[in-house]
Amino acid sequence: MALAGKKVLIVYAHQSSGSFNAAAKDAAVEVLTAKGCAVKVSDLYAMKFKAIATAEDIQGEVKDAQHFDYAEETKLAWEAGKLTADITEEQHKLTEADLIIFQFPMYWFSLPAILKGWIDRVLTLGYAFSVEKRYGQGIFKDKKAVLSFTTGSEESMFSANGINGDMNVTLWPLQNGILHYCGFQVLAPQIFWAPAHLPREANTNLLQAWRTRLEGLLEEAPLTFTPMDYFDGEKGFRLKPEVQQKQSTEKFGLTVGIHLGLAVPPNNMMRAGV
Repeated sequence: MALAGKKVLIVYAHQSSGSFNAAAKDAAVEVLTAKGCAVKVSDLYAMKFKAIATAEDIQGEVKDAQHFDYAEETKLAWEAGKLTADITEEQHKLTEADLIIFQFPMYWFSLPAILKGWIDRVLTLGYAFSVEKRYGQGIFKDKKAVLSFTTGSEESMFSANGINGDMNVTLWPLQNGILHYCGFQVLAPQIFWAPAHLPREANTNLLQAWRTRLEGLLEEAPLTFTPMDYFDGEKGFRLKPEVQQKQSTEKFGLTVGIHLGLAVPPNNMMRAGV
């Protein structure tokens, strides 16, 4: 997929314009714009984006105020065009985009609250997913997404024998439970390991590697997830017996999250084709 003419949305979550995350975001804007992409940036802190999902996200009356169900109520509001302007604006950007880059510092093994709030409020039921349209059959199956983030810990601490645990396991809820769930083709994450602890020259090299990757980002193969047809929808979406039996003789499990007690496949959430 050539970059020229493609639309890119960068969802950026950092408070400081002098941060490494800001530099990574700026590099993406510069490289992708130079390659002919139309790039939009949602700078969540600058936008003062509301992080909490509440009934205030709906204009007008809700269906059941006493037993408020955010997912169901926002689905109805999306269908009726009654979501608040900040949500609809982000949904419009997302609908147009071919590639979405999430740029953020990893907080507590996850996302900053303001970015999690963007996900909670923008990826509404009906718009981003449904019971019928999720995972490999997801609504955004024609879009690519990538997590680009900094860590506070060194790479060795996020290894299979490191004190923080395997980064592949840490990434499973984000890449499978959010991005793949909505159908995105998930590209391998861009991880900047502990840039705050590195000398300036090393950080410059990290950014240059990111610039180089950006040149061919849309041509990369996505990460591999277990196909939906491996599961029996009539039996709680559990692996079909024949799939489970065949997999039982393998050295590694299917994925980090679906491993059947076998060894977790190495780098399953960090490299394509694993």
